[in-house]
Amino acid sequence: MIFISKVKIIADSCSDLPQEIVDKYEIEILNIPVHIEDKIYYDRDDLQPADFYKLLREKDIEPKTSRITPERFKKCFQKYLADYEKILVIAFSSKLSGIAESAVIAKNELNTEDIVIIDSKAAAVGFGLLVYQAAVMLENGEEFEQVVEKTAENASYLEHIFAVGDLEMLKKGGRISKTKAFFADVLNIKPILHIQDGEILPYDRVRGKKRMYNYLLNEIDKKCKNPAEQIIGVSYSKDLKAAEKLKNTIIDQFEPKAVITAEIGAAVGSHAGPGTLGVVFQNNKKIAEVEIY
Repeated sequence: MIFISKVKIIADSCSDLPQEIVDKYEIEILNIPVHIEDKIYYDRDDLQPADFYKLLREKDIEPKTSRITPERFKKCFQKYLADYEKILVIAFSSKLSGIAESAVIAKNELNTEDIVIIDSKAAAVGFGLLVYQAAVMLENGEEFEQVVEKTAENASYLEHIFAVGDLEMLKKGGRISKTKAFFADVLNIKPILHIQDGEILPYDRVRGKKRMYNYLLNEIDKKCKNPAEQIIGVSYSKDLKAAEKLKNTIIDQFEPKAVITAEIGAAVGSHAGPGTLGVVFQNNKKIAEVEIY
Protein backbone atom coordinates (compact mmCIF):
# COMPACT_ATOMS: atom_id res chain seq x y z
CA MET A 1 0.00 0.00 0.00
CA ILE A 2 1.42 3.39 -1.02
CA PHE A 3 0.41 6.40 1.07
CA ILE A 4 0.57 10.07 0.16
CA SER A 5 4.10 10.40 1.62
CA LYS A 6 5.23 7.95 -1.07
CA VAL A 7 3.26 9.54 -3.91
CA LYS A 8 3.94 12.91 -5.52
CA ILE A 9 1.00 14.56 -7.22
CA ILE A 10 1.85 16.82 -10.15
CA ALA A 11 -0.64 19.09 -11.90
CA ASP A 12 -0.49 22.32 -13.88
CA SER A 13 -1.75 25.80 -13.14
CA CYS A 14 -4.84 25.36 -15.33
CA SER A 15 -6.23 23.57 -12.26
CA ASP A 16 -6.69 26.98 -10.57
CA LEU A 17 -6.23 25.31 -7.19
CA PRO A 18 -6.35 27.60 -4.14
CA GLN A 19 -2.83 27.96 -2.73
CA GLU A 20 -3.82 26.62 0.70
CA ILE A 21 -4.72 23.26 -0.88
CA VAL A 22 -1.49 23.18 -2.89
CA ASP A 23 0.53 23.86 0.26
CA LYS A 24 -1.33 21.45 2.53
CA TYR A 25 -0.89 18.45 0.23
CA GLU A 26 2.49 19.52 -1.19
CA ILE A 27 1.17 19.32 -4.75
CA GLU A 28 3.68 20.22 -7.45
CA ILE A 29 2.14 22.79 -9.80
CA LEU A 30 3.81 23.43 -13.14
CA ASN A 31 3.02 26.98 -14.20
CA ILE A 32 1.71 27.63 -17.72
CA PRO A 33 3.66 30.13 -19.88
CA VAL A 34 1.55 33.16 -20.83
CA HIS A 35 2.79 35.41 -23.65
CA ILE A 36 1.81 39.06 -23.31
CA GLU A 37 3.28 41.47 -25.84
CA ASP A 38 7.02 40.69 -25.83
CA LYS A 39 7.20 39.09 -22.40
CA ILE A 40 6.64 35.57 -21.09
CA TYR A 41 4.96 35.26 -17.70
CA TYR A 42 4.12 32.15 -15.71
CA ASP A 43 0.55 31.70 -14.54
CA ARG A 44 0.25 32.02 -10.74
CA ASP A 45 4.00 32.48 -10.36
CA ASP A 46 4.98 35.94 -11.58
CA LEU A 47 1.49 36.63 -12.94
CA GLN A 48 -1.26 36.39 -10.34
CA PRO A 49 -4.93 36.56 -11.42
CA ALA A 50 -5.44 40.10 -10.11
CA ASP A 51 -2.41 41.37 -12.01
CA PHE A 52 -3.52 39.60 -15.18
CA TYR A 53 -7.01 41.12 -15.16
CA LYS A 54 -5.51 44.52 -14.41
CA LEU A 55 -3.37 44.20 -17.56
CA LEU A 56 -6.45 43.26 -19.57
CA ARG A 57 -8.27 46.32 -18.31
CA GLU A 58 -5.40 48.75 -18.88
CA LYS A 59 -4.04 47.55 -22.21
CA ASP A 60 -5.37 46.24 -25.50
CA ILE A 61 -3.53 42.93 -25.35
CA GLU A 62 -4.09 39.48 -26.76
CA PRO A 63 -2.52 37.02 -24.33
CA LYS A 64 -1.40 33.66 -25.68
CA THR A 65 -0.54 30.50 -23.80
CA SER A 66 1.88 27.71 -24.62
CA ARG A 67 2.08 24.20 -23.30
CA ILE A 68 4.51 22.81 -20.77
CA THR A 69 7.30 21.10 -22.71
CA PRO A 70 8.29 17.43 -22.37
CA GLU A 71 11.69 18.60 -21.11
CA ARG A 72 10.11 20.44 -18.16
CA PHE A 73 8.12 17.35 -17.27
CA LYS A 74 11.18 15.14 -17.59
CA LYS A 75 13.22 17.29 -15.20
CA CYS A 76 10.31 17.37 -12.75
CA PHE A 77 9.90 13.59 -12.93
CA GLN A 78 13.59 12.96 -12.38
CA LYS A 79 13.56 15.20 -9.33
CA TYR A 80 10.73 13.36 -7.61
CA LEU A 81 11.47 9.79 -8.67
CA ALA A 82 14.51 9.95 -6.40
CA ASP A 83 12.34 10.41 -3.29
CA TYR A 84 8.90 8.99 -4.13
CA GLU A 85 7.70 5.53 -5.08
CA LYS A 86 5.04 6.80 -7.49
CA ILE A 87 4.19 9.98 -9.36
CA LEU A 88 0.59 10.79 -10.23
CA VAL A 89 0.14 13.40 -12.96
CA ILE A 90 -3.34 14.82 -13.42
CA ALA A 91 -3.30 16.88 -16.60
CA PHE A 92 -5.41 19.60 -18.21
CA SER A 93 -7.72 18.31 -20.96
CA SER A 94 -5.86 17.07 -24.03
CA LYS A 95 -8.62 18.60 -26.18
CA LEU A 96 -7.55 22.05 -24.97
CA SER A 97 -3.78 21.76 -24.66
CA GLY A 98 -0.80 19.53 -25.42
CA ILE A 99 0.18 19.33 -21.74
CA ALA A 100 -0.91 15.71 -21.27
CA GLU A 101 0.96 14.74 -24.44
CA SER A 102 4.14 16.39 -23.11
CA ALA A 103 3.85 14.43 -19.86
CA VAL A 104 3.43 11.15 -21.75
CA ILE A 105 6.46 11.88 -23.96
CA ALA A 106 8.56 12.57 -20.86
CA LYS A 107 7.37 9.37 -19.16
CA ASN A 108 8.20 7.31 -22.24
CA GLU A 109 11.68 8.82 -22.44
CA LEU A 110 12.31 7.78 -18.84
CA ASN A 111 10.90 4.30 -19.55
CA THR A 112 9.28 3.88 -16.15
CA GLU A 113 6.01 2.46 -14.84
CA ASP A 114 6.26 4.51 -11.65
CA ILE A 115 4.56 7.47 -13.32
CA VAL A 116 0.82 7.42 -14.02
CA ILE A 117 -0.72 10.18 -16.13
CA ILE A 118 -4.44 10.91 -16.19
CA ASP A 119 -5.79 13.04 -19.03
CA SER A 120 -8.54 14.61 -16.94
CA LYS A 121 -10.60 16.02 -19.84
CA ALA A 122 -11.24 18.81 -17.32
CA ALA A 123 -10.33 22.45 -16.80
CA ALA A 124 -10.15 25.19 -14.16
CA VAL A 125 -11.81 24.39 -10.82
CA GLY A 126 -13.13 21.06 -12.18
CA PHE A 127 -9.58 19.98 -12.87
CA GLY A 128 -8.61 21.34 -9.46
CA LEU A 129 -11.30 19.31 -7.70
CA LEU A 130 -9.91 16.10 -9.21
CA VAL A 131 -6.42 16.94 -7.93
CA TYR A 132 -7.72 17.85 -4.49
CA GLN A 133 -9.83 14.70 -4.15
CA ALA A 134 -6.91 12.50 -5.21
CA ALA A 135 -4.74 14.12 -2.52
CA VAL A 136 -7.42 13.52 0.13
CA MET A 137 -7.77 9.87 -0.88
CA LEU A 138 -4.03 9.32 -0.61
CA GLU A 139 -3.94 11.08 2.76
CA ASN A 140 -6.69 8.75 3.96
CA GLY A 141 -4.53 5.74 3.11
CA GLU A 142 -6.24 4.49 -0.04
CA GLU A 143 -4.09 2.37 -2.32
CA PHE A 144 -2.46 4.12 -5.26
CA GLU A 145 -4.18 2.00 -7.89
CA GLN A 146 -7.56 2.68 -6.30
CA VAL A 147 -6.89 6.43 -6.24
CA VAL A 148 -6.03 6.36 -9.94
CA GLU A 149 -9.21 4.43 -10.73
CA LYS A 150 -11.46 6.67 -8.63
CA THR A 151 -9.92 9.87 -10.02
CA ALA A 152 -10.51 8.68 -13.59
CA GLU A 153 -14.09 7.75 -12.71
CA ASN A 154 -14.72 11.14 -11.09
CA ALA A 155 -13.33 12.86 -14.17
CA SER A 156 -15.59 10.90 -16.49
CA TYR A 157 -18.72 12.23 -14.74
CA LEU A 158 -17.46 15.77 -14.21
CA GLU A 159 -19.78 18.48 -15.51
CA HIS A 160 -18.54 22.01 -16.21
CA ILE A 161 -21.11 24.69 -17.04
CA PHE A 162 -20.03 28.30 -17.25
CA ALA A 163 -21.12 31.66 -18.52
CA VAL A 164 -18.42 33.66 -20.27
CA GLY A 165 -18.23 37.23 -19.11
CA ASP A 166 -16.08 38.81 -21.82
CA LEU A 167 -17.27 38.35 -25.39
CA GLU A 168 -14.23 40.23 -26.66
CA MET A 169 -11.94 37.42 -25.48
CA LEU A 170 -14.13 34.85 -27.23
CA LYS A 171 -14.01 36.92 -30.40
CA LYS A 172 -10.23 37.31 -30.28
CA GLY A 173 -9.84 33.61 -29.63
CA GLY A 174 -12.00 32.76 -32.63
CA ARG A 175 -14.70 31.10 -30.51
CA ILE A 176 -17.43 33.35 -31.94
CA SER A 177 -17.63 35.72 -34.91
CA LYS A 178 -17.33 39.50 -34.61
CA THR A 179 -20.96 39.87 -35.71
CA LYS A 180 -22.25 37.47 -33.07
CA ALA A 181 -20.12 39.15 -30.42
CA PHE A 182 -21.52 42.55 -31.34
CA PHE A 183 -25.19 41.54 -31.20
CA ALA A 184 -24.71 39.45 -28.06
CA ASP A 185 -23.08 42.42 -26.35
CA VAL A 186 -25.82 44.83 -27.42
CA LEU A 187 -28.57 42.46 -26.30
CA ASN A 188 -26.76 41.59 -23.03
CA ILE A 189 -26.71 37.93 -24.00
CA LYS A 190 -24.50 35.64 -21.93
CA PRO A 191 -23.15 32.60 -23.80
CA ILE A 192 -23.34 29.41 -21.74
CA LEU A 193 -20.62 26.88 -22.53
CA HIS A 194 -19.83 23.43 -21.21
CA ILE A 195 -17.08 20.85 -21.49
CA GLN A 196 -18.04 17.63 -23.25
CA ASP A 197 -15.35 14.94 -23.32
CA GLY A 198 -12.71 17.57 -22.70
CA GLU A 199 -13.82 20.01 -25.40
CA ILE A 200 -15.44 23.42 -24.85
CA LEU A 201 -18.76 23.55 -26.69
CA PRO A 202 -21.71 25.96 -26.92
CA TYR A 203 -24.47 24.93 -24.52
CA ASP A 204 -27.08 27.66 -24.29
CA ARG A 205 -27.49 31.40 -23.91
CA VAL A 206 -29.35 33.64 -21.51
CA ARG A 207 -30.06 37.35 -21.37
CA GLY A 208 -28.89 39.26 -18.33
CA LYS A 209 -26.74 38.52 -15.31
CA LYS A 210 -29.62 37.48 -13.04
CA ARG A 211 -30.86 34.85 -15.49
CA MET A 212 -27.29 33.62 -15.96
CA TYR A 213 -26.97 33.16 -12.21
CA ASN A 214 -30.27 31.27 -11.91
CA TYR A 215 -29.42 29.17 -14.95
CA LEU A 216 -26.30 27.79 -13.25
CA LEU A 217 -28.30 26.88 -10.14
CA ASN A 218 -30.96 25.16 -12.23
CA GLU A 219 -28.32 23.07 -13.98
CA ILE A 220 -27.07 21.80 -10.63
CA ASP A 221 -30.63 20.96 -9.66
CA LYS A 222 -31.27 19.06 -12.90
CA LYS A 223 -27.99 17.22 -13.37
CA CYS A 224 -26.07 16.97 -10.12
CA LYS A 225 -25.85 13.44 -8.71
CA ASN A 226 -26.61 13.45 -4.96
CA PRO A 227 -25.44 17.03 -4.31
CA ALA A 228 -25.41 16.50 -0.54
CA GLU A 229 -22.61 13.95 -1.05
CA GLN A 230 -20.51 16.12 -3.34
CA ILE A 231 -17.90 18.83 -3.33
CA ILE A 232 -19.11 21.43 -5.81
CA GLY A 233 -16.78 23.89 -7.51
CA VAL A 234 -17.42 27.55 -8.31
CA SER A 235 -15.12 29.10 -10.88
CA TYR A 236 -14.89 32.84 -11.44
CA SER A 237 -12.75 35.56 -12.92
CA LYS A 238 -12.47 38.96 -11.26
CA ASP A 239 -16.01 39.10 -9.81
CA LEU A 240 -15.52 37.57 -6.34
CA LYS A 241 -18.79 39.05 -5.10
CA ALA A 242 -20.80 37.09 -7.68
CA ALA A 243 -18.87 33.92 -6.89
CA GLU A 244 -19.49 34.25 -3.15
CA LYS A 245 -23.19 34.86 -3.76
CA LEU A 246 -23.38 31.76 -5.93
CA LYS A 247 -21.43 29.71 -3.39
CA ASN A 248 -23.72 30.71 -0.51
CA THR A 249 -26.85 29.96 -2.53
CA ILE A 250 -25.49 26.53 -3.46
CA ILE A 251 -24.81 25.80 0.21
CA ASP A 252 -28.31 26.92 1.26
CA GLN A 253 -30.13 25.18 -1.59
CA PHE A 254 -28.20 21.91 -2.01
CA GLU A 255 -26.24 21.44 1.25
CA PRO A 256 -23.18 19.82 -0.38
CA LYS A 257 -20.25 18.45 1.62
CA ALA A 258 -18.28 21.54 0.59
CA VAL A 259 -17.99 24.24 -2.06
CA ILE A 260 -14.56 25.19 -3.36
CA THR A 261 -14.34 28.62 -4.95
CA ALA A 262 -11.37 29.29 -7.23
CA GLU A 263 -10.40 32.28 -9.31
CA ILE A 264 -9.51 31.59 -12.92
CA GLY A 265 -5.84 32.33 -13.55
CA ALA A 266 -4.16 33.73 -16.65
CA ALA A 267 -3.83 30.36 -18.40
CA VAL A 268 -7.59 29.79 -18.63
CA GLY A 269 -8.46 33.48 -18.35
CA SER A 270 -6.58 34.22 -21.59
CA HIS A 271 -9.50 32.53 -23.35
CA ALA A 272 -12.44 33.08 -20.98
CA GLY A 273 -11.71 36.66 -19.92
CA PRO A 274 -12.99 38.58 -16.87
CA GLY A 275 -16.53 38.16 -15.57
CA THR A 276 -16.76 34.42 -16.21
CA LEU A 277 -18.77 32.41 -13.69
CA GLY A 278 -19.20 28.66 -13.66
CA VAL A 279 -20.13 25.59 -11.65
CA VAL A 280 -18.61 22.12 -11.60
CA PHE A 281 -20.16 18.98 -10.17
CA GLN A 282 -20.60 15.24 -10.70
CA ASN A 283 -23.25 14.61 -13.35
CA ASN A 284 -25.57 11.65 -13.07
CA LYS A 285 -24.33 10.35 -16.41
CA LYS A 286 -20.93 9.79 -17.96
CA ILE A 287 -19.77 12.68 -20.15
CA ALA A 288 -16.06 12.04 -20.81
CA GLU A 289 -13.77 9.22 -21.86
CA VAL A 290 -10.83 9.71 -19.54
CA GLU A 291 -7.47 8.24 -20.55
CA ILE A 292 -4.76 6.83 -18.30
CA TYR A 293 -1.14 6.43 -19.41
